[in-house]
Amino acid sequence: MSHYSVPAAVNEPVLNYAPGSPERKALKAALAAMRKEKADIPMYIGSKEVRSGKLKEMRPPHDRKHLLGHYHAGDASHVKEAIQEALKAKKGWEAMSWEHRASIFLKAAELIAGPYRYKINAATMLAQSKNAFQAEIDASCELIDFLRFNVQYMQEIYHQQPVSSKGVWNRLEQRPLEGFVFALTPFNFTAIAGNLPSSAAMMGNTVVWKPSNTQIYSAHVIMQVFKEAGLPDGVINLVYVPGPIAGEVIFNHPDFAGIHYTGSTAVFQNVWKTIGNNIAKYKSYPRIVGETGGKDFILAHPSAQVKVLSTALARAAFEYQGQKCSACSRAYIPSNLWNDTRKALLSDIASMKMGPTEDFGNFINAVIDEASFDKLASYIDAAKKDKKVKVIAGGKYDKKKGFFIEPTVILTEDPKYVTMCEELFGPVLTIYVYDEKKFDQTLDIIDSTSAYALTGAIISQDREAIEHAMKKLVNAAGNFYINDKCTGAVVGQQPFGGARASGTNDKAGSMINLLRWVSPRTIKETFTPAVEYRYPFMDKE
Repeated sequence: MSHYSVPAAVNEPVLNYAPGSPERKALKAALAAMRKEKADIPMYIGSKEVRSGKLKEMRPPHDRKHLLGHYHAGDASHVKEAIQEALKAKKGWEAMSWEHRASIFLKAAELIAGPYRYKINAATMLAQSKNAFQAEIDASCELIDFLRFNVQYMQEIYHQQPVSSKGVWNRLEQRPLEGFVFALTPFNFTAIAGNLPSSAAMMGNTVVWKPSNTQIYSAHVIMQVFKEAGLPDGVINLVYVPGPIAGEVIFNHPDFAGIHYTGSTAVFQNVWKTIGNNIAKYKSYPRIVGETGGKDFILAHPSAQVKVLSTALARAAFEYQGQKCSACSRAYIPSNLWNDTRKALLSDIASMKMGPTEDFGNFINAVIDEASFDKLASYIDAAKKDKKVKVIAGGKYDKKKGFFIEPTVILTEDPKYVTMCEELFGPVLTIYVYDEKKFDQTLDIIDSTSAYALTGAIISQDREAIEHAMKKLVNAAGNFYINDKCTGAVVGQQPFGGARASGTNDKAGSMINLLRWVSPRTIKETFTPAVEYRYPFMDKE
């Protein structure tokens, strides 16, 4: 046996898709090709591509008349079969030397960086309505980073060993969990959808993976990559079933070993409750790892630079239509900066083009589906009718062609107004203008307004104010930014996750997360074992 060092992980360079660039040409070609074909997407269970015959349509959120193809929906029987295949594959997979598991995922990263880059970006653009740059930083770069850095963390975990005293050799073995892992993934990040099953699998676990229905188009590409990279059958099983049906089977199974989750707080809390109620059914206590959203903030100090502030607000609130767990949806602006900030922000918003992702000039695209559209429209309508608030930008929406909602800014005099407190998950920013002399009181408001604690940012030129805010808001955000927007965490640089109602803060993109998918065993070997029970202190003088 040899000790191997994996290639040092580095972040994948982000391509810019500027006019005339080769990547722009390649991506446009991929988009055109994928729009022409009608995809027929199976489930992946063990060695089989399963086509149930129960077809569900996939349509771009920004172009509802266009049919991308169909996926084959499953039922409880497919979940049971996926569990059986995961358990069947487990013995061989966990016995495989770690460097060979590593090689599979390193190859997957190279496939995404190379031949699959434009296909996975195009799939994300078409079915999840992300523009070219947002798809590039998500579907390509972040997923590549997850795979590369997680392999490096895996190596570091396996190399960590305890000290040994004289005559003793202590060893630490990191075993995969006993049973199977359930990965439940969201629509908004292709990278998260790829990371949640693969990080657990990397550590020797086998997985049942259920993606969001609106992300199946790109999930299919991820599975194609994993298969081409050499992932054995049954290690990751991909099924398309309603969440409650999957949960009914999985959370009652004695071999359920853990869940890796990103999604809504309400669903996660119900999952946790169900696992708790069923705890006596399981062979071991399941690992529960989840990231569940946020009500993220940007706070401006009276010393803030206006253009830095307005740019942070525009990008954090409206990139990908505000459909990021980290998106800024509440902002606190001091009275001395408000007039200039308002002019700069509204000028930026007025210049934002909205439309389909295939037109690279569009900064704003569609929200994910009709349910999200209707929810956001109802909040906007309520704000228009409420005399205590004012819609100062946007406020229009239309779903005739796609689920388009203008970037919208609500101004409130009540820091506890509903859109300052509840997660909307869309392009709606609510601003509270505070008395510039009441910075400290505003910190208390920020900390107590929301149940969430995912991301937050301060824009300030005053170092003492920055330090003071960091200390008072220590529990208000798991990812905190200084003079930057509150989005854009990079794997290996800013491990991502929050606490309170935002999740278990197990930091995707760090060693912390991978440690949740192993069960350590300590081994002590004594070379000259004792042959007498008595100790020296027992001898007579």
